[in-house]
Amino acid sequence: MARRRKLIVPEAEQGVRAFKAEVMRKEGYDVDPANPDDVKYEVAEELGIPLQRGGNGKLTTEEAGQVGGQIGGAMVREMIRLAQEKMSQR
Repeated sequence: MARRRKLIVPEAEQGVRAFKAEVMRKEGYDVDPANPDDVKYEVAEELGIPLQRGGNGKLTTEEAGQVGGQIGGAMVREMIRLAQEKMSQR
């Protein structure tokens, strides 16, 4: 099933994609800036999870969460770091 989530501010899409690519590059992944979502396949392979393009209905919730958590967790850690840095500059 295709993902249908949309950002509240559509103009932010490019910035979010660039942020994701930057964060995952810092995490040591080879990221195509034009398609940062493709990094999930590299993460899945590293974790031994059989994620494939198209249908992944046979994945368990835990397996899907491991892939998403690895990516989302890195992004949240970086956002917190940036916020703390900005607050300390005040």
